[in-house]
Amino acid sequence: MIRIGEHERKTTEVNISVTTELDGEGVFEGSSGTAFMDHMLNTLAKHSGIDIKVRAKGDLKHHLIEDLAIVIGKAILSALGDKRGIARFGYAYVPMDDALARAVVDLGGRAYSRLELGVKSEVIEDTKVEDIKHFLETFSQSLQCNIHIRVLYGSNDHHRIEAAIKALALALKNSVKRVGAGVPSTKGEI
Repeated sequence: MIRIGEHERKTTEVNISVTTELDGEGVFEGSSGTAFMDHMLNTLAKHSGIDIKVRAKGDLKHHLIEDLAIVIGKAILSALGDKRGIARFGYAYVPMDDALARAVVDLGGRAYSRLELGVKSEVIEDTKVEDIKHFLETFSQSLQCNIHIRVLYGSNDHHRIEAAIKALALALKNSVKRVGAGVPSTKGEI
């Protein structure tokens, strides 16, 4: 069974559609409107193994980044269906030169994010750090999952964020993988 999810969002500010394939090859196609976010979305796709295809137009970078998080999260959630047979939990540590990041994911249906990125800059490349944080928080809400990310150390802010996204990608890869047929919860549903 191919696990594909789609979601679309049209507002007065944005027009975004996303298709995700959980068992893909880790390909990112499209553009978020910012080079650094495209780099991070490409990184997320590559290391999670999830194909992410994006069509996005919008008025402001902030609106595009925020609404992309909504649409990508909902597309992945759609691809998960009733979540039968998934691992549900995933975690990873990832080094990136001077930085080391840890990410832990629970696809248990409750939205919560805890981000300790330790970034000192206000802007990385062409993207505000507050927009990156907001992307991760909104992604957690729309995917209805727990995301805990902590960058343990690192002196380069670009490396800190990239290590965090790579760790998130690997944790997500582990949480969506198929491990059986049942619902991964003592409640009988997620």
